[in-house]
Amino acid sequence: MSVQFSPYDFGIHDDPYPVYAQLRAQTPVFRNAEDDFWALSRYSDVVAALRDSDRFSSANGLRMEPAFWGPQAERFFSFVAMDPPGHTRMRGLVTRAFTARRVQALAPQVREIAADLLVPLLERGSFDLMTEFAGPFPTEVISELVGVPRADRDLLRKLGMEIMYTEQESTDLRPEAMQAIGALVGYYTELTVERGSNRGDDLLSGLLDAADGDDRLTPEEIVGILILLVGAGIETTMLTLGNIWYAGWAHPDQRAAALGGRIDDWIAEGMRYDPATQSQLRTTTEPVELHGVTIPAGARMLLLTGSANRDPEVFDRPDVFDIDRDTSDAVVFGSGRHHCLGANLGLLELRTALGEIVTRISDYDIDTGASARIHSSNNRGFRTLPTTVTPR
Repeated sequence: MSVQFSPYDFGIHDDPYPVYAQLRAQTPVFRNAEDDFWALSRYSDVVAALRDSDRFSSANGLRMEPAFWGPQAERFFSFVAMDPPGHTRMRGLVTRAFTARRVQALAPQVREIAADLLVPLLERGSFDLMTEFAGPFPTEVISELVGVPRADRDLLRKLGMEIMYTEQESTDLRPEAMQAIGALVGYYTELTVERGSNRGDDLLSGLLDAADGDDRLTPEEIVGILILLVGAGIETTMLTLGNIWYAGWAHPDQRAAALGGRIDDWIAEGMRYDPATQSQLRTTTEPVELHGVTIPAGARMLLLTGSANRDPEVFDRPDVFDIDRDTSDAVVFGSGRHHCLGANLGLLELRTALGEIVTRISDYDIDTGASARIHSSNNRGFRTLPTTVTPR
């Protein structure tokens, strides 16, 4: 039987990995005519395409839904949906504001946010990891980084969730999601105007001040960057925390080692084994010949990084969760010129959150019967993860 694969398929959301294995073995260059995309699933092909921005363009964005896909994509994904020279200019200016110093300076606040959220939950003993911690935590961190007032942070998280997820199998965004995008653009536009006349020690002020000679970011460009942070800064960290938590629960021997203090290994293998971001999208700029197949110019290319991380050509026993594994080749933060600019902040959040938990508990359990997954065309993770903890 021929392999069937669509990123909109709820069955794929439940468990894509057996299908990825079929794609790698049988159809390394896969074509879905109905959804109009091609897909690469082998590690070598995925990494080569990520690093070849001349032939595999980012200009049409990161998601296939018609509302996101196309020349308007940079409104939602900022410089991540650009090629040089626009990408080079924008990333360079953002880097001037989003510095390693700014991330390092945030570390005490990240720890304080984690502890404030966790202490009452762990004292209670039972809670939903996703709705009560994994979602609020990165929302608070990114809001602190950007300079969003505390009173507005729940609103921003709800709008982000409305945009990213659906409960219906669909190839486009719901009207409610489009309304949420409009609300976010409106909110960040007002905040940017306000901060323009009232600077603070935050990322938004840094973006307003970032300059390369006379070149500065426009208010519209800054709003695009802030919209990008909803997905890249909040959603990805939230889903990664849940996936790591679930992988630990599902493998008791590995969980015991992780809770014994091997947090960095738990994080690294968790991100390889079940990454929150399952794919990257590109557009071919010319015909590409691969494995005897000609991919035409203008094709939508789904680069299945989730599959690449399970490729047996690179990872021994790839379907085994093993925190002793060397994960240095894992494709987690992308590759090439679009390597994730916020990787250091994401790792800081993960290490801090899990570190605060591990010092307070000796074990945990998940109610899988009450757990629920999100539905997204490019991300994978949980909407709910009811958890019971055993205190130390």
